[in-house]
Amino acid sequence: MPNDITNKDPDKLPQEPDHSRRTFLKNSGFAVGGLIVGGVVGNLIRPKTKAISPATPAAESVNYNQALMYLTQEQFFIVEAATERIFPADDNGPGAKELGVPYFIDHQLAGEWGSNGREYMQAPFYTGEKTQGYQGRLKRKEIFDIALQEMQNFSMKKYQKKFKDLEVEQQDAVLKAFETDEVKLTTISASAFFKTLFGSTMEGVYADPLYGGNNNMAGWKMKNFPGNQMAYTKIIEQDKFEKMQPVSLREHLPH
Repeated sequence: MPNDITNKDPDKLPQEPDHSRRTFLKNSGFAVGGLIVGGVVGNLIRPKTKAISPATPAAESVNYNQALMYLTQEQFFIVEAATERIFPADDNGPGAKELGVPYFIDHQLAGEWGSNGREYMQAPFYTGEKTQGYQGRLKRKEIFDIALQEMQNFSMKKYQKKFKDLEVEQQDAVLKAFETDEVKLTTISASAFFKTLFGSTMEGVYADPLYGGNNNMAGWKMKNFPGNQMAYTKIIEQDKFEKMQPVSLREHLPH
């Protein structure tokens, strides 16, 4: 009989939904075609139903630029301490650490600058004049690796402490020893490294915050620098100095 299903294959009979299995899938975060999402996966995929208020302290304090991309934690501590001595906090404003300069340098080392990606790096290599800069096969990130380790070694040998743990006067003495080539390195010039570190510190202080430094545009504010304004048509013909709130490239990005 057409409506008789008693002789049909049991595996082909309609089955009641397994609610316990579905509940497990939801709670465990399993997703198939977007139909069942829950747990961690669901939180990542599913649109947020409740927006975080802009006034929420957690939302304001998160800076996703502050994540290491190249330096080890030990190297980062050295860079952090060294750049703070090069550009210390004072009555005029924050220092390199608060401005995020160590992260700026880390991110630059992780990119083309650290790999000399746009420079000619083929032999033969000759010792260049001081005005020519470094002439060699080592990439900037490799120079930082060597120099930071030598800075640590010099600090341990002279003061029996890591560079980050030295008194500020001792840190200054170590940096001065690099600047004047008192520290003798076999593979690179200590003074050339110091010059690179100094230049990178200044770049991190005054670069657009989009690149990881100059937090809150504080470096610009100390100089009354307007940042990346779209235009000056309203004030260009004024005779007096116009103090403006700086604008970052981030504010010009499409939202």
